[in-house]
Amino acid sequence: MMNDGFFRLYAATPSIKVADCRHNRLQIEQLICDASGHRAAAVVFPELCLTGYTCGDLFQNRTLLIEAEQELAVLIENTKDCPVLCFVGVPVPCGGALYNCAAVFFMGKLLGLVPKSEIPNYSEFYELRHFTPGKGVNRTLTFAGQQTSLSTNLIFDCETVPGLSFGAEICEDGWVANPPSVKLAKNGASVLVNLSCSDETIGKAGYRRSLFAAASGRLTAAYVYADAGEGESTTDMVFAGHRFICENGTVLAESKLFTTGLTGADIDVERLMQERRRMNTWAEENDPAMQHIGFAYPENTWDGFITERVASPYPFVPQNTDELSERCEAILGMQATGLLTRLRHIHGKHAVIGLSGGLDSTLALLVTAEAFDRLGLPRTGIHAISMPGFGTTGRTKGNAETLARELGVDFREISIHDAVNQHFKDIRQDPDKHDVTYENAQARERTQLLMDVANQNGGIVIGTGDLSELALGWATYNGDHMSMYGVNASIPKTLVRHLVRYKAENSSPAVSAVLFDILDTPVSPELLPPVDGVISQKTEELVGPYELHDFFLYYFLRFGFTPGKIYRMACRSFENAFEPETIKKWLQIFFRRFFQQQFKRSCLPDGPKVGSVTLSPRGDFRMPSDASSRLWLEEIEQL
Repeated sequence: MMNDGFFRLYAATPSIKVADCRHNRLQIEQLICDASGHRAAAVVFPELCLTGYTCGDLFQNRTLLIEAEQELAVLIENTKDCPVLCFVGVPVPCGGALYNCAAVFFMGKLLGLVPKSEIPNYSEFYELRHFTPGKGVNRTLTFAGQQTSLSTNLIFDCETVPGLSFGAEICEDGWVANPPSVKLAKNGASVLVNLSCSDETIGKAGYRRSLFAAASGRLTAAYVYADAGEGESTTDMVFAGHRFICENGTVLAESKLFTTGLTGADIDVERLMQERRRMNTWAEENDPAMQHIGFAYPENTWDGFITERVASPYPFVPQNTDELSERCEAILGMQATGLLTRLRHIHGKHAVIGLSGGLDSTLALLVTAEAFDRLGLPRTGIHAISMPGFGTTGRTKGNAETLARELGVDFREISIHDAVNQHFKDIRQDPDKHDVTYENAQARERTQLLMDVANQNGGIVIGTGDLSELALGWATYNGDHMSMYGVNASIPKTLVRHLVRYKAENSSPAVSAVLFDILDTPVSPELLPPVDGVISQKTEELVGPYELHDFFLYYFLRFGFTPGKIYRMACRSFENAFEPETIKKWLQIFFRRFFQQQFKRSCLPDGPKVGSVTLSPRGDFRMPSDASSRLWLEEIEQL
């Protein structure tokens, strides 16, 4: 998709003079030119901004209405070289009625007039004194020197960008129980705009923001809100020029109150379209009453366009500290609830965990301890087993034992050296040949050991593998790949680290000390012999940085983005951390491994879903194990 689906939208508040349409037109014109200079796709102005909303009975005066129409014509002509879709508030007389309208124009053409449907006449509002409700109106008229449509059923479609379609409503329309935006969105509008003149009262800004952000989420759309401000009459009300842009429930940009000018953000139309396609409950309507009016940006409009939108490099991890703590607490609670429900169902009082001293098994142990506490079971029913092999270091083995002791669980150390060496003899494997058999034999021996200990105690084996490992297939089939309940199955590695850190910051000093040392330990399966007692096999040197892989995973699975778009997003998000060549290298490895390793994910144990991305073959992701990766890898080659 053009621009990878990113398009810049602006909400604008001009400084106006009530009833001075020429002054107001000049202010609006300048802001349109400014928005065009910033590569805007669209700019939205407040309700009745060409005249001022607070004209009162002057709206019944023909002189004002003539001036407004004339100045709109001048505005359209003067901005015809600006490839920006414009929404400007203007009063429109039609027959015996006067409508409060959004004039929609593009490069010299008046595309349509959208009247306000809901006319408030309560509290400080008395609009019915001047304006007629536009609901159901469908007229053709000549206005500002051009023939155009006057209707609430107008959707403005960009003919060169699939999915980039606009629908307009005005102020009160967005506050009612069934706003016009619902019908507009269900008939294809992905960008909704609200031209508003909402007076400011204590607490109203927060409510307003929440209202329209929620609407953008419910309608899976972008929402541009432009409020009137400086210059409107303060005889009885104050206007703050509140402007914001939302996308699918998130506020992308917001102005300060009592300011004028432009507030902009880049929306991702492709993301919105992918989200609508993903939800089978999003059923597009095809109302024959709707009029789709086309427009097209000139061919060179987006040459050299680079979005200013930068995705968080850690999409699974909230950036706000308070939100992160709340998220960690919720996730740990979901993991523990999933496990305790399974234990309660099977009347289980024992759980077995292979405790390596690494992040994943540490998190699994912390979750299991929480589940046992909630069930009122003694922690001694948790059997943490250290199984040192050929690559185990003293640091990880010591941390495993210390953590188990401090948490009060049953701890045992069972070496796998003799068992694996006997296995090597049985299959005629040279123990000095450090190949995949050498590594996987250790992982499978550990799993067999855990399963048998679970049988001895009438318990279950708790899986420790995380979402990132499952995506890459970084697990030994029927080794650490298998368990009886995988508590970390939908937790990506970048989030595992934050969950363990959260527990480290909220535990006793002794537990905190060992958790912080585990956090400081390189991620490793420890299947190859250490060098001078130090871990020699570092996972991220072999398969790549987990922060990159988690980024790739999120945008590939959650939104179905192409490798090219993911690559360009990653280049912006990791600009100061990784070179583009490095990102491309690991992106190739991600897609190659993701497709090759699907067979491991096709038979995963049960585990709780905690986020929007998971790889359960029974839940969110179903892919044949022999699907070809050619399309994705060829695109990466061309980057």
